Amino acid sequence: MSARAQTVRLTPARHRTLVGFAKSYGLSEYAMLARVVDAGLAALVHGAGNEIDTREIVTELASVSTRMVDVERMLDRALFTACAAYCYARSAATGARKSDEVITAEINAAYDRQRRLSQERRR
Repeated sequence: MSARAQTVRLTPARHRTLVGFAKSYGLSEYAMLARVVDAGLAALVHGAGNEIDTREIVTELASVSTRMVDVERMLDRALFTACAAYCYARSAATGARKSDEVITAEINAAYDRQRRLSQERRR
């Protein structure tokens, strides 16, 4: 098959881009231009795969969203556990003999306070 010569006019910005890619690939400007034309024609003939890419992106976002919910639950449990450890340690350090019901109320109050503070800082 014989090649056919074509004249291509590039804007200065596109020419600089072409030269930059050519240098990074170690090709001449003409070889890089041929690659760009081949890739562009292939994208036009076969499509850019936008539908597949969109579906994949939606699937990945759903997966990330599900994982974020799991992370939020785990952090919430860690916060509650930290509040419980703090309240029990404070009770032991002060030597006050509080009932579990009183300490549980303190734990819940500390937990609610920390959640409220974290919500206020987001705004």
